[in-house]
Amino acid sequence: MNPNYDKYPFVRVSGRSDDCFTGWDAICRELAARIDSDRKEFVAVIECYQGVYEDEISGALRRYFPDAAQFSSSAAMKTEAEINEFFRDDITGDEIFGFITRYDIDSYFDKDKTALLRRNINAHKGLSFVVGTGAAYLCENPDLLIYADMARWEIQLRFRRDEASNIGVRNRKERASLQYKRAFFVDWRICDRFKKRLFTQMDYVLDTNVADKPKMITREWFERGLQQAVSQPFRVVPFFDPGPWGGQWMKQVCDLDKDTVNYAWCFDCVPEENSLLLRFGDTDVEIPAIDLVFRHPRELLGEAVHGRFGDEFPIRFDFLDTMQGGNLSLQVHPLTEYIQQKFGMHYTQDESYYMLDADDDACVYLGLKNGINPDEMIQSLREAQTTGQFDAERFAGKYPVNKHDHVLIPAGTVHCSGANSMVLEISATPYIFTFKLWDWGRLGLDGKPRPINIEHGARNIQWNRTEAWVRREILNRVELVCEGDGWTEERTGLHEREFIETRRHWFTKPVLHHTAGGVNVLNLVEGSEAIVESPKGQFEPFTVHYAETFIVPANVGDYLIRPVGGRCATIKAEVRGGSK
Repeated sequence: MNPNYDKYPFVRVSGRSDDCFTGWDAICRELAARIDSDRKEFVAVIECYQGVYEDEISGALRRYFPDAAQFSSSAAMKTEAEINEFFRDDITGDEIFGFITRYDIDSYFDKDKTALLRRNINAHKGLSFVVGTGAAYLCENPDLLIYADMARWEIQLRFRRDEASNIGVRNRKERASLQYKRAFFVDWRICDRFKKRLFTQMDYVLDTNVADKPKMITREWFERGLQQAVSQPFRVVPFFDPGPWGGQWMKQVCDLDKDTVNYAWCFDCVPEENSLLLRFGDTDVEIPAIDLVFRHPRELLGEAVHGRFGDEFPIRFDFLDTMQGGNLSLQVHPLTEYIQQKFGMHYTQDESYYMLDADDDACVYLGLKNGINPDEMIQSLREAQTTGQFDAERFAGKYPVNKHDHVLIPAGTVHCSGANSMVLEISATPYIFTFKLWDWGRLGLDGKPRPINIEHGARNIQWNRTEAWVRREILNRVELVCEGDGWTEERTGLHEREFIETRRHWFTKPVLHHTAGGVNVLNLVEGSEAIVESPKGQFEPFTVHYAETFIVPANVGDYLIRPVGGRCATIKAEVRGGSK
């Protein structure tokens, strides 16, 4: 099969590139046209998401508006020591885990410094720019508001390149994993809460994901783009990342850089992390996909799913590639009450492994062996941190798997995928909450041991999930649902403890689907290509290729999937009970 995986999917918004402003010259000319030069005072705010290169923005403004005053939001922030102490209980001293903060944007700012900066802004005669995270908090009624948004994967790359700090601190040299943890639990939560308050106030949205190549659109075009996305099937922009156990399958199928050592992960549908490309003519404007969830949760998720999860996208699809690689870490995910109490999340990471491909020796480690002693297993895991030796097959069940098998993994189940498999992981969204028990004595790509979480894991392992339970409850539980002319529908999971329902369709002729009032997430798991169509012509035909994940918003209703070039199969996930 020749690679046809689309790494840069987009939502067509306009046929004209001129509907967005590309480059600092064009952007500043547009801002100049909006600035009333006859007014004695004019204040323009550029609010920045965490990770934006504020110096790049300030430099562009100085070049184009040399006589304007510039004020940085950082001047009104608390000291680093004060910010660190304020968020100490949310950041925690844990290597990986924090607590979802309950605080808002004002928490970064010193009251006296804020009052002084506001007085200075108000006292200035002429044009003023206020730039930075919290700029719109310092100047609540600006004459012009530009929101500089940022994709979270780009932020993480900036952490790794020592090019970004967390909000209010200078920690570029801190380990990227610790910066990420702080952003996940604190900075991004606060920025998202503030962003949601600004959506209806912003005049422009600014994309600075690529350094020195900015793009800007008006709020009207931003809203049109989101409305277009929520009215049709669409894909978010996948992100590929290497890992210590990574494989070689995605290099070929997804046409990736052959010189990269491996690719372990592909985040193919994680709207909290992925981007959404809005296309204007031949120009793509990159925004965080989570903006769509924030702005149109009911249309995207459906009333019932929105009522249960709010403006969070609860279904995640990603790839785990161990082809010619190694085993994943032996791990367990937290029970619902544990994740609520310890980390402030209201639902946990139930998941499943759909075997997109598998070699003859592929396997999964799943559940526990009959008759093991829990204390003995935990003690052996602890000792392994010193000795580098742990007999996983003595304690965990090991099962062969084949292409198209589906393994269900409710929280509390010990598990991992073995080498030489290609996993489509279908799960709930809180993906950071993995308790590693054993990492096969290897190092991470940074040459350091990856953090192990035996104490967390010991409190969540369900010791009754032994071989009989695994075979009865979670190993390849496939049931025929119905069939028709040229198609078959099967139920493949998930477990009754998990809120996601999955259905697989095999088809040689078009298959009619219904969102039934809830969001659908699908992947083309067999076949080179398929076309998604609206029976009523409500959206343009949408092409998907092998291994691509796509989202069908709840308000799409009926949609038809037509095979191209032979037999196809899709796996579809939806929230159980999420229909009208």
